[in-house]
Amino acid sequence: MDILGLGYVGLDAPDPEAWLAFGRDILGLDLGRAPGADAYLPDETAGRGADGSVYFRIDDWTWRLAIHPSQGQPGLRYMGFEVAGPQQLEAALAELEAAGFPARHGDAAECAARAVSGIGFTQDPAGRAIELFYGPLVTNNYRNSRGMEFLTGDMGMGHINLFASDYEANRDFYTRLLGFRLTDYYHVGPDQTVNFFHINPRHHTVGLMKVAPIDGVHHVMFECSDIDMVGQAYDRVLAAGCKVTASLGRHSNDRIISFYVESPSGVEVEIGWGAIKVGPGWTPKYRGPGDIWGHHGLTAENIEQTGRRA
Repeated sequence: MDILGLGYVGLDAPDPEAWLAFGRDILGLDLGRAPGADAYLPDETAGRGADGSVYFRIDDWTWRLAIHPSQGQPGLRYMGFEVAGPQQLEAALAELEAAGFPARHGDAAECAARAVSGIGFTQDPAGRAIELFYGPLVTNNYRNSRGMEFLTGDMGMGHINLFASDYEANRDFYTRLLGFRLTDYYHVGPDQTVNFFHINPRHHTVGLMKVAPIDGVHHVMFECSDIDMVGQAYDRVLAAGCKVTASLGRHSNDRIISFYVESPSGVEVEIGWGAIKVGPGWTPKYRGPGDIWGHHGLTAENIEQTGRRA
């Protein structure tokens, strides 16, 4: 299967309006355009769906992150992985069906609901909804309103780290079927590992956490083009009194300088800069526990707590 990258993420939250202030005013994301919104509506209106969903953008794509209202458990609603076009989507769905996984073509209404040209649906062994799509709606000359610039392009929107109660089944799904490759991994406790998988030059697009017998989501990461942007976001987080779950620090594997903050729905967000890229000659590495510096609070116990609330 030929997946290009993580295109978009949808999260469930009891109060998308709380996410609006958090995502825009603190993280520095911009309001996007809800799929189907009139092109001439002001951003403040166009960024909200008719059902109360809130859409954020970080580049020319009209949206990358959606927060949907939900009365149930907050957390991940879906992940959207981009493929190159209609033939690649057809081939991907055929591979999924042959491997015994759900595989369904989306109709015109479902394409319109994501502002894409074509879409298909499946799920991973944990039951997480996965959408394969091509042809996203984009606009020209996007400039972030707070001077933030996020690295996307051929690396997708960022990365997402997931818990896996059945690590081996999920690993095989993402590697043997979707085409992800192991970048590296490290221990966070006895028999507890965090495992990182790449699909493009980004160090990892998906992380699978063998930490607890749960299938939640730990965090979504956005990478900035300048370290000062990370520092400015960190200042906004501290000034707003948000819960910093991992202090500013540098990971030993992807070398990113980042911090983690708890969102209004429990899912954590990582904002970082300076991650290394991987290429065709990359071979997997095993990293010893611990970061180069900082990231205080990023312990196995705290990681598990996040997964149980999101």
